[in-house]
Amino acid sequence: MQPTLDFDFDSNHIWHPYTSMTRALPVYGVHSALGCELELVDGRKLVDGTSSWWACVHGYGHPDILSAMERQLHQLSHVMFGGITHSPAIELCQKLVAMTCEPLTKVFLCDSGSIAVEVAIKMAVQYWQGKIASNPQATQKQRILTVKKGYHGDTFAAMSVCDPEGGMHTMFGDAVTKQWFVDAPQTPFGEVLQVDDLSSMREMLAKHHQDIAAVIIEPIMQGAGGMRFYSADYLKGLRSLCDEFKVLLILDEIATGFGRTGKLFAYEHADITPDILCLGKALTGGYISLAATLCSDEVARGISQSPAGVFMHGPTFMGNPLACAAACASLDIINRCEWPTQVSAIEQQMREELKDAANIPSVKDVRVLGAVGVLEMHQSVNTAQLQQQFVDLGVWVRPFANLIYIMPPYTISTSQLSQLTSAMKQVAATIGAATSSEDSSTISHG
Repeated sequence: MQPTLDFDFDSNHIWHPYTSMTRALPVYGVHSALGCELELVDGRKLVDGTSSWWACVHGYGHPDILSAMERQLHQLSHVMFGGITHSPAIELCQKLVAMTCEPLTKVFLCDSGSIAVEVAIKMAVQYWQGKIASNPQATQKQRILTVKKGYHGDTFAAMSVCDPEGGMHTMFGDAVTKQWFVDAPQTPFGEVLQVDDLSSMREMLAKHHQDIAAVIIEPIMQGAGGMRFYSADYLKGLRSLCDEFKVLLILDEIATGFGRTGKLFAYEHADITPDILCLGKALTGGYISLAATLCSDEVARGISQSPAGVFMHGPTFMGNPLACAAACASLDIINRCEWPTQVSAIEQQMREELKDAANIPSVKDVRVLGAVGVLEMHQSVNTAQLQQQFVDLGVWVRPFANLIYIMPPYTISTSQLSQLTSAMKQVAATIGAATSSEDSSTISHG
């Protein structure tokens, strides 16, 4: 029996992401989910085009993940990680070390993607404190360098490396640490790097490398900053610049990790390795919150040589056994290697079915990479209005800024995917013709 939801209470008392309490956007009550479909309380079923903010890559109700969580729930649902360890955490970290590139040997388990970025930034700063402790001639490096149009989370250190101009965090002003930014990569994915694409990065590193602890970037795909796909050559050049100027490289793979771009990790497109790696979202298959920050032996040694002698971070729910069990099951599914075929098929189908969207007057650009399909509009869209249109078409697609995009579960069927791509084009066609060719993208998960 489906429940009756108190929508009035929800509207008056519950704050949803990126919404106003006086001008609340409409919400849709979900009763259950299975496979790639959400069932609303009124009985309607919607094909999920977002994987619940890019996390639920195996679909809903996967028996392997549910069984693993149920077994763990009855055995040990939570225990503090300080001074205690347990099998799910050890197994998960073994899997992560085996799956990621060779230099990454140390794993810090945390609560969410945003906290994984906080941890990475603290690791970088504390690493250089350790270098000073062992070598008084070393310089104090505390600033982070990144590119514009990036998004790394909503907590304060993460906000400091989100886009400084069009981002949603500019309102916090001086409360947010001032970091350094250079131009976003311009060379499209699959193309040879434009001659001057790394020039602003090189210039900033040459001028300020003695103050810069690390560069942080989303590899290959800038997600909530505009769903922008850029050249793997940019990443290769960035890795070389970080080596040249002795700066750590942090890769934020929270959105791109575990197959989303067609590689297990997006850094594989460029055949590079980071010093610090942030993972989240699909880590547990989207079933429960968990993230991880991995680093090299070199970074770990530097941190251990810092004045504190230890890494100064310890979340209450660090290494939560229930979340670790879910993650182990999710990674086992990934390790079966069905996802490369699934993602390749999704990419091919989206390329074919979305290509004629370029003929829609309101559409500025059509982009597809891996299991990501994007229609960039000439102008910002009315999220609430378009959301209703998508629901009426039987799909869950959540536009933001000037983007209509999908990142479906890897398990989606061809007919379900066609329903999504068809809806994207139908809705895009209802938007007025462009009045401006300016890029109106902004940072928002919304």
